[in-house]
Amino acid sequence: MRATIVTAFDKPLEIRDLPVPTPAADQVLVRIEASGLCHTDIHAAHGDWPIKPTLPFTPGHEGVGIVEQAGAAVTEHAVGDRVAIPWLGYACGTCDYCVSGRETLCQAQKNTGYGIDGAHAEYAVAYARQVVKVPDGVNPLEAAPLACAGVTTYKAVKVSGLRPAERAAVFGIGGLGHLALQYTQIFGAETIAVDITDDKLHLATELGATHTINAATADPVAEIQALGGADVAVVLAASPRVLEQAYASLRRGGRLILVSLPKDNSINLPIFETVLGGISVIGSIVGTRADLAEVFRLHAAGRTKVIYETRKLDDINQAFDEVLAGRVAARLVFDF
Repeated sequence: MRATIVTAFDKPLEIRDLPVPTPAADQVLVRIEASGLCHTDIHAAHGDWPIKPTLPFTPGHEGVGIVEQAGAAVTEHAVGDRVAIPWLGYACGTCDYCVSGRETLCQAQKNTGYGIDGAHAEYAVAYARQVVKVPDGVNPLEAAPLACAGVTTYKAVKVSGLRPAERAAVFGIGGLGHLALQYTQIFGAETIAVDITDDKLHLATELGATHTINAATADPVAEIQALGGADVAVVLAASPRVLEQAYASLRRGGRLILVSLPKDNSINLPIFETVLGGISVIGSIVGTRADLAEVFRLHAAGRTKVIYETRKLDDINQAFDEVLAGRVAARLVFDF
């Protein structure tokens, strides 16, 4: 099989011919049909985060494909099922977090395309308990981004406690943001899209945003406060300045939802304003299998639209460059 390999954090990825892997008793072998490119793949390949992947490895955690082989102990899926391989590649299933439905906090977890070889390859093995069936009729090219960008933003909106008729601001309208914007509408909110690119703000308007703000030409804090302030601000851009703007855009009782991971790992948080204003700061990390199943059901019902462009696996390094240069409207998906 052909697979992308990260051999060093300062070198381009390689495409290699490797043997098709054999699943263990609790794993499935998936023939990949589509694999979305997430910015986390780039962080992984560049070794940007404090805990780095072990070299060499294959990135990719938005994989969708057909189960071609199931291990002897697998009962969750059968050969022929179409499944999604998400970021949470393994959780122990027995700790307090797992048994209480918070498996994404499991301290024994392993992550696809980071601690486990991922889906930027023609085949991937995955733990059967963690993959999620894709509903019939859902295009694999659309299902792939939903496996991370979709479930991550859906979970962020859920944990925000967003209520109908509240005002939600989404900072960063891209692969994640265009989906976050749709979920805030599904939850019944008045929506504000904030970005620095007119094309992405035009996309936000097409997707139903109530308001759009170009932060390159206007002060998003002043603009949002003029509307009455945001009840919820979901931050999907990794700039410390954006984090601070999102915080300052909140009205009293507002909730700041942190999703992006800035390299400098910090935010300037004013304590007096946070306490006296009753502000909540909430970290949200991807979603559970149950969350992803809900995301797929919403999409199958026609409630969401995935904006994507396709690329071939051979073009993975150029695709990285496109994402880093901001030339991608929403999501890139490798089409197998």
